Amino acid sequence: MSDDNSHLFESPSAMSRHLGIEMTGWREGWAQIEAPNSPNIRNRQGLPHGGLHATLLDTVMGFSGCFTGDANRHQMALTLSMTVNYLGQAQGARLIAEGRKTGGGRKTFFAESEVRDDTGALIAKATGVFRYRGTQEG
Repeated sequence: MSDDNSHLFESPSAMSRHLGIEMTGWREGWAQIEAPNSPNIRNRQGLPHGGLHATLLDTVMGFSGCFTGDANRHQMALTLSMTVNYLGQAQGARLIAEGRKTGGGRKTFFAESEVRDDTGALIAKATGVFRYRGTQEG
């Protein structure tokens, strides 16, 4: 799945590349990322590790508040707090996280997100508070 703004997608961080996380949608107040449900992200029970779900939720919420519409200007943010609720087990081949900015002001913003697998099963939800950092030219 590709977003009309795909030309604005930032290059993935080293950690995202390592985990196979890729951006699949991004616009003002909303973002979507995906990762494969691969063996290297599974816990001792053979399920995707909750830490990966938290990483996806945190990452997508951060992006939801940082869209600039300018491929050469990257808004940065720092997570101040995040609450995760684990709701189900992923069975599909891909994990899909969607985040939405829900409010905020000049220095901070609020967001919510959810992770589903590609069968549509709801895996986890989160809310978070983020602090804007400077912008970087890219």
